[in-house]
Amino acid sequence: MILIKGGHVVCPVTKRDETADVLIDGRKIIQVEAGIDADAGWLKDKDVQVIDAAGLIVAPGLVDTHVHFRDPGFTYKEDIETGAKAAARGGFTTVVCMANTKPAVDNLETLEYIQKKGEATGINVLQTATVTKGMAGEELTDMEALADAGAAGFTDDGLPIMNEKVLYEAMLRAVQLDLPISLHEEDPLFIKQPGVNMGKVSEQLGYGGASGTAESIMVARDCAMALHTGAALCIQHISAKESVDYVRLAKKQGADVHAEATPHHFTLTEDAVLEYGTYARMNPPLRTEEDRLAIIKGIVDGTIDMIVTDHAPHSKEEKDRPMAQAPSGITGLETSLGLGIKSLVQPGHISLMKLMELMSKNPSEFYRMIPGSISETEAADIVIFGENEEWVVKEEEYASKAVNSPFTGWTLPGKVHYTICGGKIVYQG
Repeated sequence: MILIKGGHVVCPVTKRDETADVLIDGRKIIQVEAGIDADAGWLKDKDVQVIDAAGLIVAPGLVDTHVHFRDPGFTYKEDIETGAKAAARGGFTTVVCMANTKPAVDNLETLEYIQKKGEATGINVLQTATVTKGMAGEELTDMEALADAGAAGFTDDGLPIMNEKVLYEAMLRAVQLDLPISLHEEDPLFIKQPGVNMGKVSEQLGYGGASGTAESIMVARDCAMALHTGAALCIQHISAKESVDYVRLAKKQGADVHAEATPHHFTLTEDAVLEYGTYARMNPPLRTEEDRLAIIKGIVDGTIDMIVTDHAPHSKEEKDRPMAQAPSGITGLETSLGLGIKSLVQPGHISLMKLMELMSKNPSEFYRMIPGSISETEAADIVIFGENEEWVVKEEEYASKAVNSPFTGWTLPGKVHYTICGGKIVYQG
């Protein structure tokens, strides 16, 4: 048994926002109230591990519904075990992996391989399947069989689905299966070179760049298709002001459309490319301050309802290449909570309760999971952290295999002390 004493419980499901003790027995929370004493009553003869959480936040385990664990096919970058360790260090008890592995998750064998490895990690590792075979955008996978085997949803993340007829049919099938579709929105017509915003920085670097129109034109199309089909649609890693506007309009029209924002897109702008080089190259790219503020506005008003990391590990050797040859993406699991507090909570844009909703409750519900709750009889998936307790992001301390982050060296709030999943401590720091 584990007794978490004196922490401040912040639960977006119950809206509990007060100091309380939390008692865990096995995989479940069995009591939440003030004044639970491990040395009195029926507990005095029990083997109880007491965690002193005075001055700390006790919240449902974080949920990241957009990660790349690179397994199978690219395990020199990351594998399921190291990705899960990075997740636990960041306070995450559940992750949803993207399907652009090698081979892609367009078949039952690959799906089951990942599921089996995920079961051994100590956290909850869910796996999406691709929308199209080989992520080629032309022929649908056997969505029904993949759903029956436990696929959490469908996505060709990393590539856009340009064929409207194929995507329309996929949306209709997803509605029948009651599973979501998540889309990477970048029309190659408006991309000269990927990874950097087409604007002042790309001009300064003599690099073609990717226009915000590449994203927003696809978002407009797919929001309209979602409204027509009734599909549950996620616009992944939203980056452009116009995209936020289109999602806001679609929601007002009654579409079941949702949007993700990443910490790097609401914290940094295209100027970071000048400072961090390829460590700030990502798809979609970091854009202007106007875009960054539009993303924050979208988070505040509910247009954007999920914060995810798009955890995208790469090797140092790959990121040390010139801008045009380096891969896009950064690691994110270990810095996400801190950046959410630093960029959103501390400036007063949102409350900590709202941040927990964006990082736990909403992503869970979108992917058809029961959201974690600090409540009796619920799963003991919990993160304990110091909201304003600062820590330094150090390269040598990453649990991930990869260190490709522009945030290395930053001082962030939100130090994670414990991550508990299924009643077991999976990280202690």
